Amino acid sequence: MAQKQNPAIELDPKYDDYEFPTTSPEVKPGHPGHTTKEQDAAVHQLRMLLEQDGHKDSLDTLTMLRFLRARKFDVQLSKKMYEESEKWRKEFGGGVDHLVRTFEYKEKPQVFNYYPQYYHKTDKEGRPVYIESLGKVDLEAMRKITTDERMLENLVVEYEKLADPRLPACSRKAGALLETCCTIMDFKGVGISRANQVYGYVQRASAISQNYYPERLGKLYLINTPWGFSGVFAIVKRFLDPVTVSKIHVLGSGYKSELLSQVPKENLPKEFGGECSCKGGCQMSDEGPWQDPQWKKPAKWEQNDNIPATESHTGEGMPAGAGGNAGQTYQQPIGHTAPAHE
Repeated sequence: MAQKQNPAIELDPKYDDYEFPTTSPEVKPGHPGHTTKEQDAAVHQLRMLLEQDGHKDSLDTLTMLRFLRARKFDVQLSKKMYEESEKWRKEFGGGVDHLVRTFEYKEKPQVFNYYPQYYHKTDKEGRPVYIESLGKVDLEAMRKITTDERMLENLVVEYEKLADPRLPACSRKAGALLETCCTIMDFKGVGISRANQVYGYVQRASAISQNYYPERLGKLYLINTPWGFSGVFAIVKRFLDPVTVSKIHVLGSGYKSELLSQVPKENLPKEFGGECSCKGGCQMSDEGPWQDPQWKKPAKWEQNDNIPATESHTGEGMPAGAGGNAGQTYQQPIGHTAPAHE
């Protein structure tokens, strides 16, 4: 029998200022609205320990629960994960809070010729759909347009926009708390020549989501996977958490019926068997409830006036001939990749 919002959960007025539903539709222990007394106590303990160490940012209940779920409600491990995340947030790109307000990815259309990665509408559960096409990935060609550093910064900015405003808008429309997204990774065209490059990038790029954006994976569809991929995954999944494995669907070229059972055909781009054909292309449209005046609201970071709006990351670090000065090229490949697992 479905539970209603747990009356034992008390939102902290000091940190909890939500303008969207706060009860998860997933009736699972540890999810907002369905916590046990012990899990509620872990939230208070984690927050108290972080406060004692001088932390003041992102101590709201939903964030505490995400870090706790990611570490199976081990308070000390969750505290370590949170502290490492906060340290990274202050250092990466001159500070993530600053980056999300100032970053401009003007080379995006050119980069997308090689590597489309975009949010597009929602699945049948109301979650944002995130799509990556890996078949044309050519890191050397992309490095003539931009730098690895800027591609990673774009990845992080998109994660920040997933957290706010995308997920809050989707939650308002769904009438329930949505904290995850539905990811589609298309391997069409990924042959032997690019396999090592693509697979290596998938591994390294996912580290950002796993370490700093926990509990964002709802479902992951790997479509048009090449021959032999299922065998490799059968080995890899032995080392993954069963909850994570249950969210991953490895599909070959006959993926359409299963994918359409999760994503409405009117929301799925035509190239993947749907009916959507946005003006100017789905990959550049950013269509979704976060664009609908009925559901969207300014993100919290947009309302923060502490960061000078005149400072910008437009074109910083771009290679010579691509709109900026030559910049350092980092070896860590790019990508959004599957959001962090449970």
